[in-house]
Amino acid sequence: MFDSQNTILQKRRETVFLILAGLFLGSLTMLNILGISRFIDLSFSAFGMQIPFIVAVGVLPYPITFLCTDFISELYGRRRANTVVWVGLLLNLWVIFILWLGGILPPQPEILPETGLPPEGADGRVFFEVQKLTFGATAASMIAYLTAQFCDVHVFHYLKKLTNGKHLWLRNNGSTLLSQLIDSVAVILITHFYANALPVSTEKTLFSQLMIFILSGYIFKLVAALVDTIPFYIGVKLLSKYLQVELNKSI
Repeated sequence: MFDSQNTILQKRRETVFLILAGLFLGSLTMLNILGISRFIDLSFSAFGMQIPFIVAVGVLPYPITFLCTDFISELYGRRRANTVVWVGLLLNLWVIFILWLGGILPPQPEILPETGLPPEGADGRVFFEVQKLTFGATAASMIAYLTAQFCDVHVFHYLKKLTNGKHLWLRNNGSTLLSQLIDSVAVILITHFYANALPVSTEKTLFSQLMIFILSGYIFKLVAALVDTIPFYIGVKLLSKYLQVELNKSI
């Protein structure tokens, strides 16, 4: 009887882990492929001023990745969270490999030197447009992703140890806000200076445009991190009971 209950509990724990890891990896893949394919202008007026607010479509699912790693860190421990981060890196490399392979297989279209793409209307142009944007976004995000995600896991467990497992809101928000600041700065700077893939204008100063991209992305992530505090609290409480995990310990 005991062995049967233990088997059911173990299966339950692995199922929840697979769901969290799958949601994390699926969101990560989606944000890298969509990446900088479109920038969404959410600029608004306040106090008689026009506030620029522009975010890449790839940023939209990004907060979910940090929420998932926080759940995994809280319920399954630092080692499993780091494992998922490494799998995410391998997934990035897999995406790049498939895009590279798809680009070298026949037939080979004519590539215009001025755009690096086939002519308008040519067969396969959409693929090469996606490839170009994804290469730039993924190369930038891989560096920023590793730095930010490992920072998120490290700070989460540092705050958990510092507070003796108390103040869940502090480690959830503290780890996410710091790691996403690092990610926002890194991904914008690398995307521009390495991939040259940001829609910058020569009519405005480069610094002001980069700051708009960085602050817009970070503020979006900041708001998302604060909003997900309540779902995180509820989720941890329900899942810890469902998985029979003590809140101050990990599986």
